[in-house]
Amino acid sequence: MSERATREETVDVVWSGSWVAERLGVALEGDGELQELLGLALRRNPKRAHLLVSNVLGKHVPQRPSVVHGAGFELGERVRALLGAQEARRAVVLGYAETATGLGHAVADGLRDAPYLHSTRRPVAGVEQAGGFEESHSHATSHLLLPEDRDLLASGGTGADASVLVLVDDEFSTGNTVLNTIRALHALHPRERYVIVALVDMRSAGDRDRLTVFAAEIGARVDLVTRSTGTVALPDGVLERGQALVAAQEAEQAGRAEKAEEAAGAVEDADSAPVTRVHLDWPAGVPDGGRHGFTPAHRAALEAALPAMADRIAAELGDAAGPAPRHVLVLGFEELMYAPLRLGTALEAALGADAEVRYSTTTRSPVLAVDDPGYAIRTRLVFPAHDDPADGPGDRYAYNVAGAGFDAVVAVVDSTADTPELHAPDGLLARLAEHTGHVLLAVLPSYVPATAAPTGVPGTPTPAPERQEPAVLSEPLRGPDFSSYAPQDVGWLLQDLSDTELEAPTEEREEAIQSGGAHYAESLPVEYQPSAEYQALFTAALEASAARIARAVGTVTETVLAERGPRPVLVSLARAGTPVGVLMRRWAQHRHGLDLPHYAISIVRGRGIDATALRWLAAHHDPADVVFVDGWTGKGAITRELAAAITEFEASGGPAGFDPEISVLADPGGCVRTYGTREDFLIPSACLNSTVSGLISRTVLRADLVGPDDFHGGKFYRELADSDVSGLFLDTIAARFDEVAGQVEAAAKELLAADRAPTWEGWAAVERISEEYGIHDVNLVKPGVGETTRVLLRRVPWKILAKRGAGADLEHIRLLAEQRGVPVEEVDDLPYSCVGLIHPRFTRGATGADGKAVQGA
Repeated sequence: MSERATREETVDVVWSGSWVAERLGVALEGDGELQELLGLALRRNPKRAHLLVSNVLGKHVPQRPSVVHGAGFELGERVRALLGAQEARRAVVLGYAETATGLGHAVADGLRDAPYLHSTRRPVAGVEQAGGFEESHSHATSHLLLPEDRDLLASGGTGADASVLVLVDDEFSTGNTVLNTIRALHALHPRERYVIVALVDMRSAGDRDRLTVFAAEIGARVDLVTRSTGTVALPDGVLERGQALVAAQEAEQAGRAEKAEEAAGAVEDADSAPVTRVHLDWPAGVPDGGRHGFTPAHRAALEAALPAMADRIAAELGDAAGPAPRHVLVLGFEELMYAPLRLGTALEAALGADAEVRYSTTTRSPVLAVDDPGYAIRTRLVFPAHDDPADGPGDRYAYNVAGAGFDAVVAVVDSTADTPELHAPDGLLARLAEHTGHVLLAVLPSYVPATAAPTGVPGTPTPAPERQEPAVLSEPLRGPDFSSYAPQDVGWLLQDLSDTELEAPTEEREEAIQSGGAHYAESLPVEYQPSAEYQALFTAALEASAARIARAVGTVTETVLAERGPRPVLVSLARAGTPVGVLMRRWAQHRHGLDLPHYAISIVRGRGIDATALRWLAAHHDPADVVFVDGWTGKGAITRELAAAITEFEASGGPAGFDPEISVLADPGGCVRTYGTREDFLIPSACLNSTVSGLISRTVLRADLVGPDDFHGGKFYRELADSDVSGLFLDTIAARFDEVAGQVEAAAKELLAADRAPTWEGWAAVERISEEYGIHDVNLVKPGVGETTRVLLRRVPWKILAKRGAGADLEHIRLLAEQRGVPVEEVDDLPYSCVGLIHPRFTRGATGADGKAVQGA
């Protein structure tokens, strides 16, 4: 399609960015086509309130499929002209998920002979990652590279070196994502030339200079091909005013929606449009997109099959009751952009002048909708995710569909997304049926690479049934079904043993553990139910220490982001590490707008880490991005356990790349490099058990319950909901984040410049105490406030050593010791505030009938 025809299609009387421009003073400055290509909208984002909305991308704004495909195809032809035909045949095209997957594919079409791959946010069981990267400004999860041919990025699948990598994104704003991708891939497959392709180049002068410096740094040529160039002019204070405007609009819209619901209560529901499934007869062996690679041979097979598939859609549209539809939308699904786009171009040809065909796709991205001609997002449909996403359930969106007057909508999804959620009363199909006369559903078979296909011919789509089978590894458990935490706070890599009787009296457990008859992880202690006095002590301690903990949370998070960024995957060691992991995630979100993945994993002293959970993490994330998180260190036993477990895991053939270093809130034992503080003080989450940890038990590992391919187990104590203070703990500390921000900045800067090598001072002290008190077993010496609390709550304590002069941090220790009849001995030269000693040579005779310690036993 000619550039003139494309411009005629996108011109509107009112610029779709004028609403935002007038209220915030945002301006697009650039060539004459810029406002034709882009509109403006608003979103809730701590870094950038405005959103550039493309009129030719086919994501947020329904557009003629030929215009959308033509925009990418013409860019591909320009790249081919830049490289020359011979060099173009040695190029590989890489597109970015989710927005540019279709654009990148169209660019590859314009290059003619280039294979195509796009990044993905959907892990695929059995497919090994060839790389991955983060998108710092995005709300979404990590980008994965999952080519079926491991040599695709290096050779384009030809066996020869692929001399040029063409990277395609919808807009080139700062260049951070693209440059980070080039840097990572250049380290794996160095090459002499890269071409960056985008619809619009909106970089500042400083960012343009940075590209020149970057090219010189890696010793490669980096070209840029774009359709339009400009900048976004932002007045001072625009972010704050934009956030306020979004909040005001959302509040106003919520009020209108509530009134509309009340008014609709007395009106009988209208009949929904019918939903018809159309069978396309997708060509065998052709992938549904570029997630695993798409070759010129695939392109030829698809081109040959498109007319017949379009005819099948047109026939179904013609069979619909009532007049033939004249205004048809082909709606793609998140990353599945190219196949629906090409079905749309073929449908345009099949229907001819008798109908207007438009194309857009659903998206993960939340954007404010304002029904004004000067605003790019007029309407918004909200529905639940329907492809079992790796980062958990959530809302998805379709923009500018409601109220657009479409007679029919052709929804195109892959078989992985053809789930009950898609067909639910609040699902996508039902929402579409509210706004059109007829809904067609076309399901493409999800392509399964040869490395992942369990049966059938390698490299072919999964045969019927169309729904792709779920991965072998279970998905993380999330609240509210498992734990009282919000689902986005943490995914538990555990199996639910809530209905299994695992609790045993403390004395029975201690005797079995010390006699060697059982391991501590094979049973659970009876959950300690705090008295009113103890509960009041927890509340007071939380209020008194909230700012101190917030400083430590901020400091350890900033250190992790500086050394393991830009988007680490937090993996807390259940369960003491889990509240800390949630707080670190909240700090990163509050201070930097980062939505960090967070999981909880089981590690058991003497048994190692959950290897199945590690395999799950490696299948969904780059192991190098994983940061293990714990609450505090005692003598460093878990620190050593984790290092040994990772070594053993890799030696047994597990995926390599996990860094065994633990990041902790407090490191009084001097056992780790990354910490928030090395002071030994009261962390209120140590005062309680499950009621401050999302109502989850400590983890369980027992051979009759946990098989070799199972996650370790845990219980959800729903019955303790009335005593749950997990949310109170998190909210109280998070409320102090802004107050301590300046202190955190100074502390993190100081730590990053300091020598933080572990001293293992705590381990030496434990060995000394073990000998001095005749225990001769370091496992029975539990140093630090947190570990001492655990001794008093879960084990049979012998005595407590308290550092002389320790004050309020030990109030709860003294109260628990008094309740259990355990002596507290004041000592000097203690590197910790206190140390708990478990009763050595324990038998049940060491406690009386009331459970209190008997001296001299």
